[in-house]
Amino acid sequence: MQTFIASVFVFGLLILVHELGHYFIARLTGIRVLELAIGFGPKLIGWTKNRIDYSLRAIPLGGFCRLLGESPEEAAEPDSFPQQSILKRAAVLLAGSTMNLVLAVFIFFIIFFFIVGVPNTDTSRIGYIVDDSPAEAAGIEAGDLVAAIDGNPVYEWDDVLKYISSKPNEEILLLIKRNETDKEILVTTEVAPAPDVERGVIGIGPEIEMYRLFPSLIVSIERFGLILAALYQVVSGQAPLDVAGPVGIVHTIGEVAQTGFINLLILTALISINLGIINLLPIPALDGGRLLFLVIEAIRGRPIEPEKEGIIHFVGFALLITLILFVTYQDVLRFIISPNN
Repeated sequence: MQTFIASVFVFGLLILVHELGHYFIARLTGIRVLELAIGFGPKLIGWTKNRIDYSLRAIPLGGFCRLLGESPEEAAEPDSFPQQSILKRAAVLLAGSTMNLVLAVFIFFIIFFFIVGVPNTDTSRIGYIVDDSPAEAAGIEAGDLVAAIDGNPVYEWDDVLKYISSKPNEEILLLIKRNETDKEILVTTEVAPAPDVERGVIGIGPEIEMYRLFPSLIVSIERFGLILAALYQVVSGQAPLDVAGPVGIVHTIGEVAQTGFINLLILTALISINLGIINLLPIPALDGGRLLFLVIEAIRGRPIEPEKEGIIHFVGFALLITLILFVTYQDVLRFIISPNN
């Protein structure tokens, strides 16, 4: 049950945000929206407002935003999708993936702003001590303010890190301010391996604070950038590719949900980024494929015949479904039939 609830939460949120992107930009550009649905299958709840049908459907693993002009008999209507400029149509197609990418940053912001907090690097005050570390052994305490190291004044956390990092496996003298008194503490750094050079550590960390607007936003964008960099490494062959289909994703969601809501939010952000990028790939039946047709139309000066475009999208959709079924089959073997192999 926990896996089911977590999966509905993740997929429902990602799909809702994606389709709302198409929905809002379509309305903003004057394209008539016929229906906005979350889920597939029979309607559980439905209503109509401003000539738009809204519905929540029984199968919570999809959704759609239906625009006027998606059927050939509607294409000539003045407020239909095909009658709009290339820029307007491109904006609508880009909106879904863009919203998924924005959602990922927003989720990270929620985590760092409300739940986890961000490091306060504007001060040299120690926020926490690592267990069994040189700092703990030397008697350094959380809340101590590092005023100087080896006689060199420090004012911000970066100053502290920079100096300690430059002294691997060396004894250093810290001038600590604690309860309005000064204390000098000798501590020997440990060596922490780094990709290019060894660096010194003593097992201290900065203060962690919540409700900091700009630092939380900056850290969120940085985390977003790290994920993009990791995806680039996979695409460029620098890191291994591990493909999972719907079964694998649901399995992962269930496992992560057991470790806590924060980790589930992080996974949601990760899937949202992947969904946003994959949907922009120039593959027929995806938004990226439709964008490719707009680029071709801009170059040719006229659109490709709807019948030909429809055939290409149908073939692309069939191949995409085939790929999903193949990956799903692999997921069933991996996670259900032989989960321990």
